[in-house]
Amino acid sequence: MRLSVCFSILAALAVPAAADDPNLTRDTPVAAGEQIPLVDFFRPPVLQSPALNQAGTHIAAIVSEGDTHLLMVYNVKTQAKEFASGGAGDKDIDSFSWLNDTKVVYDVSMRKLWNLGIFAADVGSISAGYPLVQNYGSLLISVPLHDRLHPLVWNTVDSFHGDNKDLGVSVLNTANLGGEAVNILAAGVDQVQRDQARDSNVRHMDSTFPIPKPGITTGYLTDKEGKLEFAFTSDGGRPLMFRLEGGQWVRCTIDAEQPGNVGANPMRIVIYGAGPEPGQVLAVGPLNGKPRPLQFLNLATGQWGDALETEKTYDFNGSLYLDPVSHDPIGVFTNHEYPRVIWFTDIYSNLQKLLNGMFKGQFVQILGSNDAQNLFLVATYSDKQPVLYSWVDLEKHTAGLFKKSMPWIDPERMRPEQVMKYKTRDGRLLDAYLTLPAGATKEHPVPLVVIPHGGPWVRDSWGFDGEAQFLASRGYAVLKPNYRGSPGYDWMFPEDDLWDFLKMHYDVTDATKAALALGMFDPKRVAIMGGSFGGYLALQGVVLDPDLYRCAVTIAGVFDWAKLIADKKWDYEHSQSDPEFNLLMYRLGDPEKNPEKFDKIAPVRHVDQIRVPVFVNHGGYDPIADITQSTRLISELDKHNVPYEKLIVTEETHGMAHLSNQVDLYSRIEAFLGKYLNPTPPPLGPAPAAH
Repeated sequence: MRLSVCFSILAALAVPAAADDPNLTRDTPVAAGEQIPLVDFFRPPVLQSPALNQAGTHIAAIVSEGDTHLLMVYNVKTQAKEFASGGAGDKDIDSFSWLNDTKVVYDVSMRKLWNLGIFAADVGSISAGYPLVQNYGSLLISVPLHDRLHPLVWNTVDSFHGDNKDLGVSVLNTANLGGEAVNILAAGVDQVQRDQARDSNVRHMDSTFPIPKPGITTGYLTDKEGKLEFAFTSDGGRPLMFRLEGGQWVRCTIDAEQPGNVGANPMRIVIYGAGPEPGQVLAVGPLNGKPRPLQFLNLATGQWGDALETEKTYDFNGSLYLDPVSHDPIGVFTNHEYPRVIWFTDIYSNLQKLLNGMFKGQFVQILGSNDAQNLFLVATYSDKQPVLYSWVDLEKHTAGLFKKSMPWIDPERMRPEQVMKYKTRDGRLLDAYLTLPAGATKEHPVPLVVIPHGGPWVRDSWGFDGEAQFLASRGYAVLKPNYRGSPGYDWMFPEDDLWDFLKMHYDVTDATKAALALGMFDPKRVAIMGGSFGGYLALQGVVLDPDLYRCAVTIAGVFDWAKLIADKKWDYEHSQSDPEFNLLMYRLGDPEKNPEKFDKIAPVRHVDQIRVPVFVNHGGYDPIADITQSTRLISELDKHNVPYEKLIVTEETHGMAHLSNQVDLYSRIEAFLGKYLNPTPPPLGPAPAAH
């Protein structure tokens, strides 16, 4: 069958929605003149992360059935579709990898929080997946190029014993079939079932690598062929790097104080992946007052090599694209003011030009290909268009739509996202993203919602944002400021600024005032809203700038860092496997030795300075910021007679991961903002585009 035909059939695939939620059965935009329902902005994509197998005969992807994520495998030739689920109850398949042309591995989570295990399944019987390792907090490290049926997995925690011990990296034997899925934390599970699950794990592990010492392991990195090569630990908050030599971990020659934090936090040296030579990685170097390029680094010798990509005003921040056969880096995707792609080969540079011409007005990102590199999957998107997945057959010179990720969104009714530059009070030029509702002008100023991102060591980026589009559809302008600590800007600041939470607050204040200076927003109708670290910044905003904001919304925020350190200390003393306590102590200091500093960055201690209403949301299973951060805030708001509203959801994690709770949250936020900012509903826009 021609690919153009089979893909058009796949594009028409309608994933069934939850029967009890009629809103999720509609896969087209609402009719002209109707307000776009809130749920449309937050529904999970119907399909995401599509990937071809090596031969290009099958496509796997994560698909949504209501609020549940499944694995779909599609046979290009026969049009057959197979599905795997995480099992009964609140379980999801979150990610997958092809092992070879006929076998996949995938991970299953429960309550959108706990990792239950890694499973394998064969094409032709995808629904009959079997566990490889479970109840070990397992993370897939790599699929070795020359031994693909023996993937490497990091078993981060032993849930069968009370010590939650890190079990290190193991080689799995995926050909060992059998075993039953058992959640040992579930009610009614007896010792026999626990023993069977543990024994199944042991049967699937061919060998295990030693655990690097000293310190608590924070990550691993393989060479380009998928063989384990590097390990990273945190020793008293200080990062260490190791290389595997002769089956043992040997400290790298780079000064332990030179690299910063390994993981999601800012690093003086940021490692993006393996290089083409043994001992080599692609990394961004230590801070030196200049924008830092992506360049080669030999971790075995500590020698820096050639630069691959250089920006004039940003540190490199992005991802690598690897050749599907050799796994050598052949391109990078950068994430700065706007997304950008840079290729190191003429073939891919020319292919990118061709794709840019085919998908005008959208950013085009190649997701992957078959090993023959004649069939490609690409993702295209814009600030108004959610991701579209398309296929390109170079051999047949054909292309077409694979699947719209959010077909119920009409791009013609979405609002453009603009880049706004602003200066910090110490003279640095940073980016913010601004979305205006229809009808916003200097003559008709609109209310503004400022949304600083979480992290704090992540950044907002240009592209479709359901939260911003929802608020714009209700008459609000949305400002999303990046601030110091956001990747790309580290070179501008001294290293201490990357952990200076007060200066991050000042940046958000400066961005808000720069936006108000445009004259398009009513200065008496400004709100600040954020989640996680953004929730901290939202509360800090109404404490330290009480005249700037009319109200605040916090979602899963941290409001007392000394309390967070105390919580992490308890975790560390009981598990010895969590590096966060030592990291916070190393970077922020000891609250007992510097109480004045911690008082300044604890807005919950200064609720008496708040003069505007506050909305508080938190989940009871939050593993990052304990729910007591918000319950204490509520108590202080009560004590000081500050108006507030709250939504505490016991069965939730860090943020509202379940769609029903997310819809409930934003319904309440919509009412809360409407009460205090009084927006004017914008025009409902044109009729939906034809489909």
